[in-house]
Amino acid sequence: MTDADLRRLPPALHARARAVSDGSAPVVEPRHAATVVLLRDADLGGGLEVYVLRRLESMSFAGGMYVFPGGSVDPRDADAETEWSGPAAGDWAARLNADVPLARALVCAAVRETFEEAGVLLAGPDSGRTVQVDADVEHWGAEQAALLDRSAAMADVLRRNSLVLRSDLLRPWAHWVTPETEPKRFDTRFFVAAVPRGQRPVHFTGESDASEWVRPADAVRRHASGVMGMMPPTVFTLAELAELPSVEAVLEAATYRQIRRVLPRVVVSGDDVFLLLPGEPGYPDADA
Repeated sequence: MTDADLRRLPPALHARARAVSDGSAPVVEPRHAATVVLLRDADLGGGLEVYVLRRLESMSFAGGMYVFPGGSVDPRDADAETEWSGPAAGDWAARLNADVPLARALVCAAVRETFEEAGVLLAGPDSGRTVQVDADVEHWGAEQAALLDRSAAMADVLRRNSLVLRSDLLRPWAHWVTPETEPKRFDTRFFVAAVPRGQRPVHFTGESDASEWVRPADAVRRHASGVMGMMPPTVFTLAELAELPSVEAVLEAATYRQIRRVLPRVVVSGDDVFLLLPGEPGYPDADA
């Protein structure tokens, strides 16, 4: 896949892009969101693998696309009473370029959404251990359902199970904002995390209809061949991860990675519609 292939928008998005470009459609304010790239090392030296979900075709955003677990921040994710271990919200604020309440909400949303969509819980009874979700699937399935129907917040689930959120299991990776031409927009922080021992992703129906572990390079090739639809931030993230050999290498790279906000601009040129990134020639606002 060439860089031009990564930048080109799918035809389904062309009409909206043209409408915003010519002023006939309004720009929507983005919602804060968090997404987590779950990692594992494949057996028999198979290299790094990541977990992806395929969203239902009927979904209003990224329908039919492969994505990482994630979603919008819930107001309750900012609850200061959430039991917490690892880097504090203030430390995350510096890494995420956010104020402390937003940083707390983003980290909590990352943990909550990963549990809701993949059944992986980045929490434990203390700072050195993680919960063994696989040991009691029925119990944790009920807790996941309570989060999904919003009858419980993440703080409630942690409190009644005597757990703490393990922020040390997350690493920041990227910050993407949906282009202004989209009808539904998100201001999303990307995190990476290894799947804890004693846990494995479990696909839950709801917003997705399939899931799989895949090598990043294979996912990029499948996208290029047209059999694995993905939004540009997902493809770019996979292309970056394809350069790294293991979970350890990803976590090490993330520890020192500088996170910059990326707001792609959509350029309409004849029949083609493509993305332009900050710092590139022709980008209208180099400081965005």
